[in-house]
Amino acid sequence: MSKTSIFSAIPKLDYEEKAETINKEEFIKTIKSRRSIRSFTSEKVEEKDMMECLELALLAPTSSNLQCWEFYWVKDPSKKEQLKKYCLGQPAASTAQELVVCVARTDTWKENAKQIVSNFENSERKVPKAVLSYYRKIVPLAYNQGVFGLFGVFKRFILYFRGIKKVTPREPTSNSDMRVWAHKTTALACENLMLSLRAYGYDSCPMEGMDSKRIKALLNLPSGAEICMVISAGKRASNGVYGKRLRLKSEKFIKMV
Repeated sequence: MSKTSIFSAIPKLDYEEKAETINKEEFIKTIKSRRSIRSFTSEKVEEKDMMECLELALLAPTSSNLQCWEFYWVKDPSKKEQLKKYCLGQPAASTAQELVVCVARTDTWKENAKQIVSNFENSERKVPKAVLSYYRKIVPLAYNQGVFGLFGVFKRFILYFRGIKKVTPREPTSNSDMRVWAHKTTALACENLMLSLRAYGYDSCPMEGMDSKRIKALLNLPSGAEICMVISAGKRASNGVYGKRLRLKSEKFIKMV
């Protein structure tokens, strides 16, 4: 199977590999058509390719290094059929060879922080004290308390007098902040996955609507997991493009500030 793609510049897991130049015209052509893709062929996605794309997706950037998303690659035939129904009968889901549920996690921060601290402490490279301070202190103090709540005020005093806020002034200090952050980084991971699939010669389409409650039950997701997106993947069918996407006037959406 040919692996040629305009996104061949995306590096493999070997970080030393140099990127090639992307063809600008081909890139623009793909960008214009990618959101119109709604159906796929019956050609299978190679399991090895899918795994590598999922691993590349994990390289999505975060400012904290905390892992706050998971991918559920639905391979069980019965579960896949149910998932297609829960995607509200969208053509891209019904014809997709592979379906991946991207889930934002808001309940894994403390455990991940412990693992990161352990990795930093065992690393040959010296880690700045401010970094270790963040992972040891900020995350355990991140409680979902309002600004005017008694504990919320107490938390603010702790952050101020211990100097934590001065070290990391823009890091989240509540579960609500973490939830927003988790969704943002999960969206970046989804983008990585879709770009990676294109690099391997496949195509992808994010679902614009889904029955999240039933999908959570189908996958037996924990309470701290929130579905961010369902991504369908496969080879694009020749009749998979419905034509020009309706667009409103750009001046209404592009602001100069």
